[in-house]
Amino acid sequence: MFFRNLTLFRFSPAVADDLNRLDEVLAEHRLRPCGPMEMSTRGFVPPVGRGEEAALTHAVNACTWLTVGGEDKLLPAAVINDELQRKVQKIAEEEGRKVGGRERKRIKEDLLNELLPRAFVRNSRLSAYVDKKHGWLVIDTASRKSAENALSQVREALGSFPAVPLAPEEGPRVLMTDWLANGTLPAGLALGDEVELRDPGSATGAIAKCRRQDLDSEEIKEHLRNGKQVFQLGLVFDDRMSFVLGEDLVVRKLKFLDVVLDEMGDSHQDAAAEADASFALLTLEIERLLAKLEEWFGLPRPADA
Repeated sequence: MFFRNLTLFRFSPAVADDLNRLDEVLAEHRLRPCGPMEMSTRGFVPPVGRGEEAALTHAVNACTWLTVGGEDKLLPAAVINDELQRKVQKIAEEEGRKVGGRERKRIKEDLLNELLPRAFVRNSRLSAYVDKKHGWLVIDTASRKSAENALSQVREALGSFPAVPLAPEEGPRVLMTDWLANGTLPAGLALGDEVELRDPGSATGAIAKCRRQDLDSEEIKEHLRNGKQVFQLGLVFDDRMSFVLGEDLVVRKLKFLDVVLDEMGDSHQDAAAEADASFALLTLEIERLLAKLEEWFGLPRPADA
């Protein structure tokens, strides 16, 4: 259950107190199956276990894990257009007339109504957790749209959840460029093997993407001398995790290294105990990273109104 990406939001201590209602309110917003004429549904599903009896939250210390589930009908546009063309051609051949735009629209709507109940359904799951002690909402996605959708689900369930995007006091792009150009990384942080460099002042938007690359190489230095800045940077934190940090402060490609995985072990007696151990380890490691991101970039926690 280790998260692979981290999109982050912050909330105040007063908001944290309101999160004690999560167990109660999520039950009213459980994921339900798509109806015959629905394209999609969203709701909460158990983070651990399955079935109606499974809890919709899983808490360890001050962190509460929740999962937004989704069902989406798969009805490709190409399928609809092919069927529409077949019907239009049949009308032309049998009735000897052209089908106008208004009639094509009506036929297409009829096709949707006919095909939708028979469409395949794709299930999705998006994990997140709230750290009530430190005021973080952590969502396992690199997509801003998916993160906002998950946040909206929590807001709908609670009635209000004023979590806000990060507002760094230090410019991430400038700071990461300095790290790479001058080797001034904070203690405990080391360069990885991936970087995306862009020329922010270029009309052509010149981009250099390097993977499995020595970031101290002359090639990288030449890009920096030519005015490119860091938009994504591969990093290793305390030899315990590797990731790619974006100028939007989204953590991508998060990977826990062997030293962390060895600490978890494999002696758990059941799935619940394993989930507890994994989630506790996950949140502890991420808590350490977020504390450093807060320090390096200046990420203040919102104050109570």
